[in-house]
Amino acid sequence: MFVNLPVEDLERSQEFFSSLGFEFFGVVEGMASVVISQDTQVMLLTASVFGGYASRPVADATESTEVILVLGVEDRASVDRLVDTALAGGATAAGSPQDADGRYQRGFFDLDGHHWEALTIG
Repeated sequence: MFVNLPVEDLERSQEFFSSLGFEFFGVVEGMASVVISQDTQVMLLTASVFGGYASRPVADATESTEVILVLGVEDRASVDRLVDTALAGGATAAGSPQDADGRYQRGFFDLDGHHWEALTIG
């Protein structure tokens, strides 16, 4: 699966996701592909490139929620490490940590306002 997200500053976004430990597969003018897993990548596209593919106005993620992206991680320490690193890199916290029914998750808004959650079950 490829999830496409518009970003304001592609280089800044690449640095942010690299700091979280993600690698990139292919970077071309206006686009960079963040490897989430063998089967999932997040395509970061400059707003102008993204707008060229969209048939509707591009949502402003700082004003509305278009999607919540959830990353499954191994354990609580991985949840905390990922979110703490994101926050140190300029992200803002999204809500309060959730710890119930064997699930632990924390969230953040990335540099462009996209909502991410880190989740572990068990």
